[in-house]
Amino acid sequence: MRLAKGFGLVEIMLALLLGLVMSLALTQIFITTKSTYLSQASSASLQEDARFVLAKMVQEVRLVGMFGCLARVEDKSAGGRFTRAFDRPVEWDVQQQSLTLITAATDLDRSWHTWELHTDCSSTATARTRGSAPKAAEGETKMAVHQLIYRFNEARSELALNGQPLLSNVRAFNVLFGVASGASGRDVVRYTGQANPALIRSVRLTLTLFDPVDRAKEQTLTVVAAIRNQLG
Repeated sequence: MRLAKGFGLVEIMLALLLGLVMSLALTQIFITTKSTYLSQASSASLQEDARFVLAKMVQEVRLVGMFGCLARVEDKSAGGRFTRAFDRPVEWDVQQQSLTLITAATDLDRSWHTWELHTDCSSTATARTRGSAPKAAEGETKMAVHQLIYRFNEARSELALNGQPLLSNVRAFNVLFGVASGASGRDVVRYTGQANPALIRSVRLTLTLFDPVDRAKEQTLTVVAAIRNQLG
């Protein structure tokens, strides 16, 4: 009688068990790899969003107080008196979580702006709301000036610009001013949330973003922008 050749039940069960273990191992590797990829992609996206917004704000901070040749501006669109907006071109409201910037616009004719400023660079600098300013007189230079208000809405986890949503998934937004020891000083001696505009030399912006599905850790980025124009 010839012996039958082939696999027994034990060998088949062992083969199935080994195949199942290998399949589970490969599945786990795939899941881990995909999870790592999604985490890294989410982290990179958060950093990219934060950097984009902060870079935009840094450019605007550098133009704060750029009102032409004179330090004082008369706002004729508000009854012909100096307004608080021009007296405090950069301001952080802790209660409202809002940063207000009065900055120069780069293009008078094509960009949106709040005021049109006329100055002769010797005695007068007047601002009127866009559309109400007359033609610049002979010897006058005209400039466009923005009012930009960044407000953090904690309840909605959102940063808005002039009332329009700008960035979502924001955990925190904070502003500190680097101030000098005196009006003539140039070096920053401390950072504070409230300061006399004449003492402000830089602005530190901190933005924290989070992933709504928890694929990545919170990302906190901080930048410091120097004030190029003397304030106050």
